[in-house]
Amino acid sequence: MTKDVITLTQKMPDPLTVLAGLLSGGPDKLVGAEGDGAVVRLCDEQGRPLVSIEAPLLVQVRGEAQRLLGASEPPVPYWWTEARATTGVTEGEKLAGTFAARLATLLGGTAWPPQAARSLAVVKTDGVSAVPAPAAAQPAVDVLTDKVAVVIQDRPVVAMTAWLADAFRAAADAELGLQIVTPPGTRLSPAVRAGLPGWPSRWVVQDEKAGYYDGLSGAVLEWRDGLFMPVQSPGGTPDDPRAPVAESFTRDVTDTGERQLAVSYRTVHPADDRLVLGGSLEAVWREITGEPPAGWGTEEPVNLPWSLRQLTDMAHERAPEPTWLVVVGSPERPGLATVRISRTKGGVEEDVTLAFGYGPGEEIPQDAVPRAAEVLATRHDLQSMLVQIRKARRDLSVPPHFEGPGVPYAFVLGAEEVRSLPSDRARRTPLAQPPRELGPRTRPALYYPFPGDPSDLSGWQHFEQLMRHLKGDQAA
Repeated sequence: MTKDVITLTQKMPDPLTVLAGLLSGGPDKLVGAEGDGAVVRLCDEQGRPLVSIEAPLLVQVRGEAQRLLGASEPPVPYWWTEARATTGVTEGEKLAGTFAARLATLLGGTAWPPQAARSLAVVKTDGVSAVPAPAAAQPAVDVLTDKVAVVIQDRPVVAMTAWLADAFRAAADAELGLQIVTPPGTRLSPAVRAGLPGWPSRWVVQDEKAGYYDGLSGAVLEWRDGLFMPVQSPGGTPDDPRAPVAESFTRDVTDTGERQLAVSYRTVHPADDRLVLGGSLEAVWREITGEPPAGWGTEEPVNLPWSLRQLTDMAHERAPEPTWLVVVGSPERPGLATVRISRTKGGVEEDVTLAFGYGPGEEIPQDAVPRAAEVLATRHDLQSMLVQIRKARRDLSVPPHFEGPGVPYAFVLGAEEVRSLPSDRARRTPLAQPPRELGPRTRPALYYPFPGDPSDLSGWQHFEQLMRHLKGDQAA
């Protein structure tokens, strides 16, 4: 199992301190660099990596170490430095731990996991050899086949780190699937869950009884023909294997009283050099929580304080290429959004997937949903919006067991979409409750409410009925 060791320090790791850490393998250990110096490596005698060290990241957003590592953190701002040991080389894990221990000692910080960084002594690596790196520029990739890239992660929450983001891009460029393998106690960040492509990509969970299973569907898996695939049951076919579901996926699934308010929407803005991006997300966040987002970034941990200007500047610099972002709230009110900004023929699109977490006894501010919808419809060029309520974890992480689907609470159709439908189709719906107009009466958006009870899955039937009606399906 590949080991990640992370050092949290208030002081920036300066070159001399990093050098002292790199000497954990002795003065004659080879050092290499990749990505214009963004990744430094300790290598064996053949130049193959034993440990890869990412450039330190300045974290200015409170709560990220607790969210992703379950660890206490220094006061912000602090530096987050990751060392990743090569799979299957015990000395590599020791090197990563010693590197982290030296950084923490010299800079007065802490390391995660604590047990990995207890020794400052030089690690004996004479004669130690790493297997050839499957993807030399991708330290996160542990196994590479002609079908998938496999990433092995052993941390509380698999986050969209710089390592993993690089692996996502490399797999996509090579037209490969990405399969993430974790121990049973690991969870996914919503950012990783949202970014995981379709088949053959999947989350593979190790299990004592089943061997491996899919962390999102529960299907029992096996390694076959160069990738993890569902076990085929008697009577199954390659196209429909009817794989058994792992007992661990459905065991102890109880209602803890935790809930999530999930919001997904798209805005389409006219292309304009004066356009400010991120304003729609801030508006929704303020309506739901009473405060703006805490921070944003292009990876996790999220490291930058919330800033519409900086976000907009970066998206402009990357245009016409799309920009992907992750946005978080304060630890007191868990919230996380992924945002994709892209230039299209229609203008500049913002696709947002957002969720807020609530514990037992905490009320979801359902009255804020219509207000948020109206702000989007009247000020931020809303195209469409779907709001759901889910029985799911307050901390928003994705566990490797069954969580029921969300149930629609409301759907909003933007003003331009309402106008584009023939006659008064958008207003004459098959729903028991008529839509509510948002914005000016001459050009309104329409708000369609649903029961929103997460125990009543019939909400999806009403939603699908509405979608068929809006598309002109006579069967609706």
